Amino acid sequence: MGVPRRRFGQHFLSDPRLLARIADALGATRQDTVLEIGPGPGGLTAALLERAGRVVAIEKDRDLAARLRRQFPALALVEGDALDADWHALAGPDALIAGNIPYNITSPLLDKALLPPRPRRIVFLVQKEVADRVSAAPGSDAYGALSVGVQAVATGERLFIVPAGAFKPRPKVDSAVLRVTPLAAPLVPDALLGTFRRAVVGLFGFRRKQLARGLRELTGCSVEHAHALLEQAGLAPALRPEVLDPAAFYRLTRALVDGGWSPGADL
Repeated sequence: MGVPRRRFGQHFLSDPRLLARIADALGATRQDTVLEIGPGPGGLTAALLERAGRVVAIEKDRDLAARLRRQFPALALVEGDALDADWHALAGPDALIAGNIPYNITSPLLDKALLPPRPRRIVFLVQKEVADRVSAAPGSDAYGALSVGVQAVATGERLFIVPAGAFKPRPKVDSAVLRVTPLAAPLVPDALLGTFRRAVVGLFGFRRKQLARGLRELTGCSVEHAHALLEQAGLAPALRPEVLDPAAFYRLTRALVDGGWSPGADL
């Protein structure tokens, strides 16, 4: 199986039944190309190769990459850092994406997976808390900027839990299989995504404050201007960010942009 390396955040899963369930959740057929992030010792890779027409994998660990080449001659293996690689160039814009990904870079890998043109499906094995946050509903404890950022362009589903004891070495927390399916019509246009996410992250920095106060803190605007922006977005000044759904955040972002705001600038 290989020796997991802490510096790469490696936790290996070898149970063939769990690996088969993860591969099945992706729903790949012989007509599909799958991009696997961090194949490690190749347990999920084997299951994906049985289902997909082509599998492209990105592996950072040089020793594991050498083993994978020997074990899977049909695998298109790229040795390198998945965060630096051009996924679309490697696997094509229509590739499905899968992986047992390191806890410490889950958010940036999710962000990269959702860059346009987006895949039809993404299945990642992640920390359970992350899967809960991605799929959380407005007003729930787990709901936050990550929830809004993903749900503005995709649907997130926590499919099933994988207990810590299934991994070697055993992590401190349970994991979960997360399936992310991009929306046919995203709530936020691609051109506004950066501004939208900056606004969402900024307002969640004041998640316990009322929206009018949070807007003043975020943009430096006056009380009157904050109320006018919220009225334009159809939102009550006393609401708090944690209860807004992604569509409401988009309306507020549009009002901010129309009012001349951009990240890092005051109104």
